[in-house]
Amino acid sequence: MSPSSRTTATTVAGGRVVPRPAEGVWPGLQDPGENRLRMTVARGLVRSAVKRLPMHLVWPDGSVEGDPQGPGLRLIRPEAFFTRLGRHGLIGFGEGWMVGDWDSDDLVGVLRAMTDHIEELVPRPLRNLRRLYDRGQPREEVAADAEVSQENVHRHYDLSNDLFSLFLDESMMYSAAWFDPERPDEPLTDAQHRKIDGILDLAGVRAGQHVLEIGTGWGEAAIRAAQRGARVTTLTLSVEQAELARARAESAGVSDRITIDVRDYREATGSYDAVISVEMIEAVGERFWPEYFRTVDQLLAPGGRFGLQSITMPHHRLEATKSSYTWIHKYVFPGGLIPSLEAIDDTLARHTSMHVVDRRSIGLDYAETLRRWRETFLAREPEVRALGFDETFVRMWDFYLAYSEAGFASRYLDDYQLGIARR
Repeated sequence: MSPSSRTTATTVAGGRVVPRPAEGVWPGLQDPGENRLRMTVARGLVRSAVKRLPMHLVWPDGSVEGDPQGPGLRLIRPEAFFTRLGRHGLIGFGEGWMVGDWDSDDLVGVLRAMTDHIEELVPRPLRNLRRLYDRGQPREEVAADAEVSQENVHRHYDLSNDLFSLFLDESMMYSAAWFDPERPDEPLTDAQHRKIDGILDLAGVRAGQHVLEIGTGWGEAAIRAAQRGARVTTLTLSVEQAELARARAESAGVSDRITIDVRDYREATGSYDAVISVEMIEAVGERFWPEYFRTVDQLLAPGGRFGLQSITMPHHRLEATKSSYTWIHKYVFPGGLIPSLEAIDDTLARHTSMHVVDRRSIGLDYAETLRRWRETFLAREPEVRALGFDETFVRMWDFYLAYSEAGFASRYLDDYQLGIARR
């Protein structure tokens, strides 16, 4: 699916201008199809849920249903919205936002109301209906080998370095920052550097060491480690990221101490005093968690430590949803799975000689990080469009950033920095 187009189409419905994506650019989005039964069921479920949640629906005629004090979900094309929801579940819910079937002046608030009450959205007797539309992740997106992993990475991280630079801070870190609670207006770059230093400290990185990084990003963690006097080998599957990371290392004056390889972590060789990895494990997939941690175990020199930062979810939610195909999989991160702390502990115990010795949560810091990213992204929307990204893409990324912020703010998701050492 192409993420961008220089032509957009809009239509007017309910008095608002809403997008109508070009079928050739976003196949399948323009027409939700027809299924009166599923539309009716979805309408009933939404109306029932709104009675229990701190939010409200606004119908096209202006009538309001639900809690008027809570955030509002404004229906623009109700039949299309409920049809998508009935046919595709929460994927359809996100697609409805992308094409303008519904809108909101407080998108994060609507998503937060749902996430805070995730267990109440669908009555228990009806939860088995999920199997009618959830067929699981496509086999071609499950990271069985380096080629599949590289294609999954390409679909997100190789969108455009220029796109990411529009909303990230100068550190170009695309992961949770760690804020000082005593500095509410702390610059994002300072908080990102604190995050990196936290991971380097957990891994015990110091001058004279050889450090392996799994997942280069745009190079800031490798640069920070090199500035401590370490020698760094960093691995990425993104060609675009590698090119910019090399340029940034050169600009920082540490390129002589950093080797950037476009290579899968499973192809790594050698012995390292420390290993670091920041929010890369989410792309590995459950089947390959044992191989991921075994690889780190084999590459660590005696006495070496592993600094890992990972998004996490509660273990019971992982067990309930690990086979599901979600809106995030379809449009943002194909092939991924967020682990739980229990899953990490169990995988380490079963397949390695390592265990977690230090941990800190920065999940609420991620909510703040995402809030700032989204605010900047929307403020720079004209520049996003100038790069060739269309209205549907802009709404897709707005939803992605808001959805993620709501998940961390509600503690449905968390983010942990883990210090891992051999037993």
